Amino acid sequence: MAAGNGDTVRVHYTGTLSDGSVFDSSADGGPIEFVIGGAAVIPGFEHAVVGMEIGQSKTFTIPSAEAYGERDPRLAQDVPRSQLPPELELFLGMRLTASNGDGREIALVVTSLTDEMARLDANHPLAGEDLTFAIELVGIN
Repeated sequence: MAAGNGDTVRVHYTGTLSDGSVFDSSADGGPIEFVIGGAAVIPGFEHAVVGMEIGQSKTFTIPSAEAYGERDPRLAQDVPRSQLPPELELFLGMRLTASNGDGREIALVVTSLTDEMARLDANHPLAGEDLTFAIELVGIN
């Protein structure tokens, strides 16, 4: 039985960047479970699972444009530290959330700091990266 649209599948995976570093893996937990066509994972990942059979493995690369998109320099801004809460102890790599005008939350990462400014980046951390996945299909419902 091959996986197809609408099937609930369970997949073990390891995701790596072009330099070989691992950005995510199911090795320390169970496989991920999702419905093919349900948009729970990036489209290229879903497409790679279609047609696979239980026990089958494959490795594939998703170009950045089809994963989390290219980095958008407009989504990174320098903010005066005086405009941030004084009790906030900022550090590089710190993740923050902010609300936009319509109440939606925006995930931010601190990417540089000076005594006066903090650069806050709203790009997805994997934006601009080609993603390689090694996957094994372990279940189909």
